[in-house]
Amino acid sequence: MWNTDLIGKSYPPFTAEVEKGRIAFFARAIGEDAEIYFDEAAAKQAGYRSIPAPLTFPYSIAMDARQSFLPLDDMAIDITRCVHGEQAFAYHGDICAGDIITGVQTITDMYEKKGGALKFIVTEIQLRNQDDVHVCDLRTVVVVRGG
Repeated sequence: MWNTDLIGKSYPPFTAEVEKGRIAFFARAIGEDAEIYFDEAAAKQAGYRSIPAPLTFPYSIAMDARQSFLPLDDMAIDITRCVHGEQAFAYHGDICAGDIITGVQTITDMYEKKGGALKFIVTEIQLRNQDDVHVCDLRTVVVVRGG
C-alpha cells in the first residue's frame, strides 16, 4: 500500500567488501576494457590505492544488499509493476578493491503523476568506506505503475 509516511525512513546499514574479481566481472559486463580494472599495477600507476571500481559499480553493491526492494517490501508493492526509472551518482572519493563499504538508504521523496497511474519512490544511499570516508551518494528513482 502506497505510504508517503515512509518519506524520511532510513533502513539499517549494510556492508560489503569490494573484491577484485567482482570489479573485473562488472567491468567486463559493461564492456569496460581499461587495464586499471583488471591489473593492480596499472591501477597503482594511474594513482589508485588498488583496482578502482567502475563509476556505476556502487549500484551493484546496493543491489547485492537488496536495497532497491526494501521500500517496495514495506509497501507490499508487486515488483512486476516497477521499473528502475533513474540513477545518479555523486562521488566524494574512490572506491577500490579491498574497501569495506557501508551504506545507509533513506526514502527521500514519493510522488504521483497521471492521476496516480505512475508513482515514484526516490531513495538516496550514502556510502562510506572502512575509514569512515564518505565516498559516494546514490540517488535512485523507482517508477511504480498502476494502483
